[in-house]
Amino acid sequence: MKHIAIRAGHLIDGKSAGPLDNVLIYIEGDKIVSVTPGGAPPSGVQVIDLSKSTVLPGFIDLHTHVLLNGDITVEDYDKQLLKDSIPYRAILGARNARIALENGFTTIRDLETEGAMYADVDVKKAINNGEVPGARMQVATRALTPTGMYGPLGYSWEIVIPQGVQYADGVDGVRKAVREQVMYGADWIKYYSDRRYHFESDGVLHSMVNFTDEEAKTIVDEAHRLGKKVAAHAIGSDGIAAALRAGVDTVEHGDGLTEPLMDEMVKKGTVWIPTVMVGAYVAPGRGGNWAKMVDLEKVAFQKALKRHVKIALGTDAGGSDWRELNEAREFQYYADYGMSPIEAIQTGTIRAAEVLGWADKLGTIEPGKWADVVAVSGDPLKDIKELQHVKFVMKAGIIYKNETVAQ
Repeated sequence: MKHIAIRAGHLIDGKSAGPLDNVLIYIEGDKIVSVTPGGAPPSGVQVIDLSKSTVLPGFIDLHTHVLLNGDITVEDYDKQLLKDSIPYRAILGARNARIALENGFTTIRDLETEGAMYADVDVKKAINNGEVPGARMQVATRALTPTGMYGPLGYSWEIVIPQGVQYADGVDGVRKAVREQVMYGADWIKYYSDRRYHFESDGVLHSMVNFTDEEAKTIVDEAHRLGKKVAAHAIGSDGIAAALRAGVDTVEHGDGLTEPLMDEMVKKGTVWIPTVMVGAYVAPGRGGNWAKMVDLEKVAFQKALKRHVKIALGTDAGGSDWRELNEAREFQYYADYGMSPIEAIQTGTIRAAEVLGWADKLGTIEPGKWADVVAVSGDPLKDIKELQHVKFVMKAGIIYKNETVAQ
C-alpha cells in the first residue's frame, strides 16, 4: 500500500467556512487517513510539497455527456449520431473523461449517451478497471422520452436512424424501460420532462410537457423502487412543475424556475443543477429565445439563492466541445450570480457528493474519504477563475497531473 503525505499551503476542505493554512494530509492507499494543521510527515513517506498552492477536494460535475462533442445546432448533433460509430464515440468518451479529470473533476455524473446506447457503462467500467485514466462516473445510459419527442427528427420514414434517447410510452412501457436501463448498468434514470420553450404574455418561460403525469410518476416510482434516483431535463416552468409533481431528485437546467416552483423545491428537498455554462455557450449559435433564457436563469439563480433552494454544480459539458470549454467555468458563473466563492466551491464538492449518495466517500478532505485532491496556484476565494487552472490532480491516491513548481 502506498503512503503519501501532502503539505498544503492553504486548504479549502469543502466543509469549513474558510481556508486552513499549513496542513498535512496523510494518505494510505486510496483513502485520507489524517488532516493535521502544522503536522509532520512520518519518516520514509513520499511527501508532495504543495506549500505554495491552495488545495481542495476533487471537483464533481453532476451533468455531463462524455459521448457528445458539441451540440450547438441540430446539424452538430445529428452528424455525431449518423456518421460516428458507437465504438468511435466511446473512444472519444474515454478521452473526454480524461479531460474532465485533468481539469480537476475527479467524479462526474454522465446524464445520457445521446444515441450511443450503453457505452457510458463501458467507459465507466474501463476507468474503474484502470484500463484508461478518467473521472469516476455514475451514469444514466439512454434517457427517456415519449415517441417522437426527441431527435434526430425530420428524416424520411423509409430510413431507420439512430435515436438520441429511448422512446417509451404508457405506464407499462416506461416501467419496462426503467427496468431495462437499470439491468444494463444505469446508476440514474434521466428523462426529458419538456421541450419547445417559449415565452407567453405573463413573461414566464413555458414549455410543452412530454410525459403524462401518470407516466412520469411511474418512471420515478419504479426507479426509486429499484434504488435509483431520477434526474429530469426541465427548462420551462411547465416542465419543471411536472417534474416536481412526479417527485424527481434533481431538476436539470431549470431556466424557467418561478418563485412558487422554488418554494416547492425547498419543501421537497429537490436539487437544482443549473448548467449555466453550456447554455450561455450555445445561445449565440442557437438564436431564438436562448439568449433571453440565459438572462432569465441568472435572475432565477439569484432568487433561488435567497429562497435557499439546494443548488449543486453541473455543466452540461458535451453540449460544448470538451476541448474548448473548461468545466470549472461553471464555478465562475455561480460566483458572478451572487454566491460566495466558498459556497460556489461547495456546490461542486460536498453538495454534489450528497446528490450522488457519496457524501461519506467524497466532497471533503477529511479522514476516511477517498483521496481525491486538487490544487491551484492562487487563491480561488479571491479569484474563482483560479479553478480553471488546476495544477495538481489526485484521484483515489493516484496522481494524474502535477504541474506545481514546488515538487
